[in-house]
Amino acid sequence: MFDRVEIVVRGGNGGSGAVSFRREKHVPFGGPDGGDGGSGGNVAVIADEGVADLRVFRYKKRYKAGSGNDGRGQKKNGRSGQELVLHVPVGTMVIDKNLLGGDAVIADLERAGEKAVVARGGRGGLGNVHYASSTNQAPRIAQAGDSGEEKSIILELRLIADVGIIGYPNVGKSTLLAAASAAKPRIASFPFTTREPVLGVVEVGLEPFVLAEIPGLIEGAHMGRGLGHDFLRHVARTKILIHVVDGGSESPVEEMVKVNNELSLYDSALSQKKQIVAVNKVDLPEVKERLDDIRDDFGSAGIGPFFISAVNGEGVAELMMETMNLLKSASEDGRKAPRKVFRPQPKGERVRVHKDEEDIFIVVAPELERIVARVDISSPGIRGELNRQISRLGVRRALEKAGVKPGDRVRCGDMEWEW
Repeated sequence: MFDRVEIVVRGGNGGSGAVSFRREKHVPFGGPDGGDGGSGGNVAVIADEGVADLRVFRYKKRYKAGSGNDGRGQKKNGRSGQELVLHVPVGTMVIDKNLLGGDAVIADLERAGEKAVVARGGRGGLGNVHYASSTNQAPRIAQAGDSGEEKSIILELRLIADVGIIGYPNVGKSTLLAAASAAKPRIASFPFTTREPVLGVVEVGLEPFVLAEIPGLIEGAHMGRGLGHDFLRHVARTKILIHVVDGGSESPVEEMVKVNNELSLYDSALSQKKQIVAVNKVDLPEVKERLDDIRDDFGSAGIGPFFISAVNGEGVAELMMETMNLLKSASEDGRKAPRKVFRPQPKGERVRVHKDEEDIFIVVAPELERIVARVDISSPGIRGELNRQISRLGVRRALEKAGVKPGDRVRCGDMEWEW
């Protein structure tokens, strides 16, 4: 199963605005008619029931949406770039690789048809028709289109199951899944027989639930040992856990504690999930002799385990019945969704000015940068229009506040000039 990939996505670039003037016979003073550039397309991901895993992203690592077309004369706007939609399995989490914590999760696609934009296309540039005024009736400036947003993202598939079976390797998880459902996991007597999660549907009466066998966990799995994160990632979505321990081990309670420690070290929320402890292999004579001792050990820890034999089915029906009851109570608790709080963020400054190491005043003003990228500043007429835009956009005020003096060098985008 390919359940985790890293890819790079980029939105399409915006088209540039046009510098154009209306020229028609018998129509004097036509004026500017340059159209706007088209917006770049977004990159989006959508949860698709027809996709089983992330195999399609195994080899191709870069994805780019369509770019917008440039504007044209007669106020014709450029065509917007085509959106690129990536189809992923239901249960995929989209994570920004360059962010940490809760802010890194861009989307959690738990239901079929859910869609999220992961990289936005650039805005199209304004044509010269937008810069006409009573004092500037023939503007020769326009905006360049914005570049599309680029992100490195992680697509991580987490199984959507109601109940997860966890435990050390070779405790009988696969056998229990096969006994409780129609699933046919690989069963053998060596560690890590199961290399990936296996799903099965269990019916208790007329009510079904999805049961997932999670690959075996060893000490240090939270750091990636054994199957490590391949195991722990899929536990996150389950509502409750069946913790299977081997009745023939030296200390079943100690094994249970170690597994729970790994859950807590990976994500403290996992250790808070409700658990049912099932002591397996009670059909073996050596385990039968120790049942009272095992029961006392778990009792001293405040746990009342189920005693089962996954091989012959002993106690499995009762275990599944209790699992269904606990699942219902967990579902009722989960209906109380936390209240969302909206925290508005302050708007960023339109213009910022700072000095670099060479004492050049650097102007960060996206609107002015887009104009500078589109024009030839060697023309005196263009320089006059740029001076008007510098005042209109507040760049002059910001520079004066930063202490600029006549003779100082100023840079904005690729343009540098003397103040």
